[in-house]
Amino acid sequence: MTSPFDRIRPAATTARQVADLAVAFGLTIAPGHPADAAVTCVASDNRVAREGDLFVALPGARAHGAQFAADAVARGAAAILTDTRGAELADDAAVPVLIADDPRAILGQVAAWVLGNPAEELMTFGVTGTNGKTTTTYQLDHLLRALGWKGGLIGTVETRSGDRVIPSILTTPEAADLQALLAAMREDHVRTLAMEVSSHALAQHRVDGVVFGVAGFTNLTQDHLDFHGDFESYFATKADLFTPARARRGVVTIDDAWGERMTQAAQIPVATLTTLPDKDADWTVTDVAPSGTGSAFTLTHRDGRTLRTSTSLPGGYNVANAALAVTMVLEGGSDIRDVTDALAAADGLSATVPGRMEVLATEPRVVVDFAHNTEALELALAALRPTTAGRLAVVFGATGDRDPGKRPFMGAAAVRGADVVYVTDDDPHDEDPAKVRADVLAGTGQEAGRGTGPDATPGRTVDAADDSGSRTVEVHEVAPRADAIRAAILAAGPDDTVLVAGRGHETIQEIAGVDHSLDDRVEARAALAARKVQDPRQDPMQERTTQA
Repeated sequence: MTSPFDRIRPAATTARQVADLAVAFGLTIAPGHPADAAVTCVASDNRVAREGDLFVALPGARAHGAQFAADAVARGAAAILTDTRGAELADDAAVPVLIADDPRAILGQVAAWVLGNPAEELMTFGVTGTNGKTTTTYQLDHLLRALGWKGGLIGTVETRSGDRVIPSILTTPEAADLQALLAAMREDHVRTLAMEVSSHALAQHRVDGVVFGVAGFTNLTQDHLDFHGDFESYFATKADLFTPARARRGVVTIDDAWGERMTQAAQIPVATLTTLPDKDADWTVTDVAPSGTGSAFTLTHRDGRTLRTSTSLPGGYNVANAALAVTMVLEGGSDIRDVTDALAAADGLSATVPGRMEVLATEPRVVVDFAHNTEALELALAALRPTTAGRLAVVFGATGDRDPGKRPFMGAAAVRGADVVYVTDDDPHDEDPAKVRADVLAGTGQEAGRGTGPDATPGRTVDAADDSGSRTVEVHEVAPRADAIRAAILAAGPDDTVLVAGRGHETIQEIAGVDHSLDDRVEARAALAARKVQDPRQDPMQERTTQA
């Protein structure tokens, strides 16, 4: 297993005395252990510990991190921070052992202190919400670079430090990894940071030690309830970003009721943003019109400040994401005239986002998107429907061991939005894939077991309705996922659109604890190539990837 901490950390550090660390955080040094030592960085995984590190040994669900303290010391760790139980397990260590009641709760702050609080030297923007975090952070980074800043980005798809690009393991890195990464960005002379802030990261103290200059909120829909338990807990975790310990200022999109609640719950000054005509907000989006593959729009403040720009991504939800990125930069202190000029020079908010409305072909149109919950799936289908001359097909599944309550709703959303539905596997994890598919199919009005494998039997039809009246929708169950992608693309007509949803940029599928290589884009291109062989007159492949 790799970690961003293993790939990027500061090259130069300043030694911090263990005794000073103990005083700063009210820690006890275990009797019988030395106190005269210095640390230069922090690690919470023994496998990435290096010379001079403070190894933070945390209690885990299956094992206590202190069980690996000897390995961390052998790799060069100069001191250990743990709890009382961990101190007992690490009693043989010949390095200082510091004791805290809850080491996880102070890990971020400790790592920031050891590394000289690197976030304080960056202009930081943190984005939270169920959907849209990745797109918004990419557009933020795009705009900040257009303004002339050397930017950093941390999120689901990748991590950037200036021109350095590193694949991401988690949406938001673990606390020790994050602080090391920020210190490395400081060395790279990065000045701005656009960062996704997940609810898991907030609950698990991963962003402790960072106070964002501006925090942004996209929306809240059903997801991650397996972790949070219910919507109220999920919301409360998100709302924690809008407190003085986490951010100085906020921008909240109030297009949904949860956004309205966030403005009331926020304990910091917030500016409100809406794309809806009947809402009263500080910033309002108006005059949305088609522009290239996306939309042009006007953003106006209640004080009269206004700008017009565009996003290259389709759908009203991407207008909301783009507007949030612009508003966060403006609320961060940038002058609207400078932002207007920068957007004009950069061709608007034209940042491409891997696996987000990524177009692989045009005849038929094949689009890969990360939509992995009900609302995201609905929005993606709604964005593609107006520009689909033929039938709209969707290939998707639900994740195993995660929030089973949303599965039938996803199935129902697919039937409402598409003409052809292929229910397949996402990441089954340790759950029976057939059971997960059955839960999704229940929402489509179909039963499971209509066929798996490349020779799956034809699906059945269900009746659906939309604004244009009643429709007949084909529903297929096809697994494994590669076969579903192939079946959908081979069956599509030249005017059809095939949306492959749920995994986006991801390249690994976990089944029963085993990682399998699976990239929706690779599988889709293979199916397109097979389609071309079947009919040499067609050439659906594009030389470059575009955004829908």
